Amino acid sequence: MEKINEKAAAQNTAAFFSLINPPFKFKLFLLRNLPAAYFSGLRILQADADACTVSIPFKWFTKNPFRSTYFACLSMAAEMSTGVLAMAHVRGHKLAVSMLVTGIEGKFYKKATGLTLFHCNDGEAIQNVISIAVSSGTPQEIKSHSIGKNDRGEVVAEFWITWSFKAK
Repeated sequence: MEKINEKAAAQNTAAFFSLINPPFKFKLFLLRNLPAAYFSGLRILQADADACTVSIPFKWFTKNPFRSTYFACLSMAAEMSTGVLAMAHVRGHKLAVSMLVTGIEGKFYKKATGLTLFHCNDGEAIQNVISIAVSSGTPQEIKSHSIGKNDRGEVVAEFWITWSFKAK
């Protein structure tokens, strides 16, 4: 029975990625559900069950008075890189699972003056925490890590997004 559930969960997760990986479908999702992300130019560059990379450009809509990307836009991209993984694995379960950001921490190292790529590779850890929340019936938290780098590969910022999961 457990093998069947794992297979169904993997299929649901794959179906989720087939919905968000095409750029046009993802732009429509953003426009409808997250208009600030849409107008900021946030994009998913790569997403699968293990990792997600999201880009945020430096442009008029994302800039601050110091000629760099506004910290809230950087935070939004970092959160999206972890949230896509969480959404995918939540959809993988038969039971409804609620998810909520309960904390965010950030460190900034350089001015973000161009395209910034945020990468999170906590997919497996997120999947495990969600499985524990579902099987135990108790809320679980995970602190996901997302690293933002510029086009030269230099770390611009790091974020730790705390997600809470609870089976309904």
